[in-house]
Amino acid sequence: MVSRAEVNHTFSDAELGELRGFGTVETHKAGDLLVEEGAMAPDCIVTLSGHTDIFASTDEGRKRVGWMEHGQFAGDLSVLTGQRHLSRVEMGADGEILRIAHPDFQRLIAGNSHYSDIFVRVLSARREFSKHRGFAVTIIIGAAMDRSVYAMRDLLMKHGVAHRWFDPADGPVAAHLLAERGLAEDQLPVAILGAAEVLVQPTPEQLAAGLGLDLLPDGATADVLVVGSGPGGLAAAVYAASEGLTVIALDSLAPGGQAGTSSKIENYLGFPTGISGNELARRATVQAQKFGARLVSPVRAALIGRDGDAYCLHLADGRKLRSRAVVVASGAKYQSLPIDGIEAYEGRGIYYGATPMEAQLCSDAEVTIVGSGNSAGQGAIYLASVAKKVYVIFRRSSLRETMSEYLVKRLEEHPNIEIIPATDVIALHGEDRLAGLTYRCRETGDEGHCDCGFLFLFLGARPNTSWLPKEMVCDERGFVKTGTDIAPLELVKAGWSLDRMPSRFETSWPRIYAVGDVRKGSVKRVASSVGEGSVVVSDIHQALAELTPAAS
Repeated sequence: MVSRAEVNHTFSDAELGELRGFGTVETHKAGDLLVEEGAMAPDCIVTLSGHTDIFASTDEGRKRVGWMEHGQFAGDLSVLTGQRHLSRVEMGADGEILRIAHPDFQRLIAGNSHYSDIFVRVLSARREFSKHRGFAVTIIIGAAMDRSVYAMRDLLMKHGVAHRWFDPADGPVAAHLLAERGLAEDQLPVAILGAAEVLVQPTPEQLAAGLGLDLLPDGATADVLVVGSGPGGLAAAVYAASEGLTVIALDSLAPGGQAGTSSKIENYLGFPTGISGNELARRATVQAQKFGARLVSPVRAALIGRDGDAYCLHLADGRKLRSRAVVVASGAKYQSLPIDGIEAYEGRGIYYGATPMEAQLCSDAEVTIVGSGNSAGQGAIYLASVAKKVYVIFRRSSLRETMSEYLVKRLEEHPNIEIIPATDVIALHGEDRLAGLTYRCRETGDEGHCDCGFLFLFLGARPNTSWLPKEMVCDERGFVKTGTDIAPLELVKAGWSLDRMPSRFETSWPRIYAVGDVRKGSVKRVASSVGEGSVVVSDIHQALAELTPAAS
């Protein structure tokens, strides 16, 4: 839990003198609006005299949650990211402020490590503090088993956007909020953003645009485009941006990838008590943005083509981006079960990640997990803390073939977990949502039934490579070949014409690299993906240095 002491900092007069070079001094009267709740790309407000008041939306209405005195600054993490501001800032008493406009604030953060450390630490702490205290400018209203509600909440959770969710079936709050804004139940689900904007039945892309998660213009350029923001893509973005390259990193949903759905990663170096995949992704996201990388999602890459000595990436929505180098970090996604009609239950009882949001839905219920990897083990242990019973079903005869020993022991010793080996789920039951499943033992053929309304799938992954050109060399399963895995004849067929062989993570197209789970031979671990994403940047630097000035 973040303490109040961690969410504030007072600059010295000498520091304030330096900060004045990045902003403008303004004089205001008590009650003047400085930053509106829900504002996009908000300015950073530093109090010079008098004081500023901070107001946040709560279940009881708008409340003053703090104030800033001489040398203290207002704002939350959106001051850095450009997303919607979570609070309203007013002048509390006559005085002066220093207003640092968002672009100037980004320049300050990128160029000064002393102030960068202070701002990033305090702004991140404020985001966590507001989340735990229930302050949220974003409100979702809709039914628990509405797939579009799940998609919106999933997007918000993975982006670390604090929000409140109200199901009309749970009480009068939802009806009150709808009436207050002139909305009817047949318009659900809705997203309320800030003081004024309401999105009726929005897609995840529309919600992301409304929150400022995707402000990327058509025709944007960068030294490096990173496609995919899992551990490998985030590492590439952090290291490339920190070494002076301009970076645009994209993801089809949110930063984190498969690792972002892990409830607790305990074997990642430097975190002896473990860290959730979502928290690790959020920290890496802020780190990349601190160095100036632009992270955009949800957007989907559609195809990539040559553009002279550079590359043009086409997005599914029609936008085109240009870069001199590309890092393919699009990862892999969990496979579904080979059962007809399974799609009807996705978001209505079937899920592909065990996060606090899913745990909230299945509290005190019976849960089934299918899979035998570390993600399945982590999910089972996490859900067992809230569920009535957790069944772990997998095809193999032993978990030890694919799961870390520490996880296997915890599964075996947990009183709420039942392990069912050598078994397949063969049928699903339920009308408008999952109500049960049938499974069959592979060794005896015996069948059983479980009245389980929640099924979590952590099955073998397949690479996200459908957007890559057919000329790019992949293996028989679709994983991208790199470096010495590409045979000379394959290079010739792919049109490789340079006087060198591909570097260790380079694909059959020059200056396009593959890291993480999408790459043939990857270890499928967070640490190895981070290592590949960081190491590849030195190869990018060398390749870009070989380009002629005209090509850049």
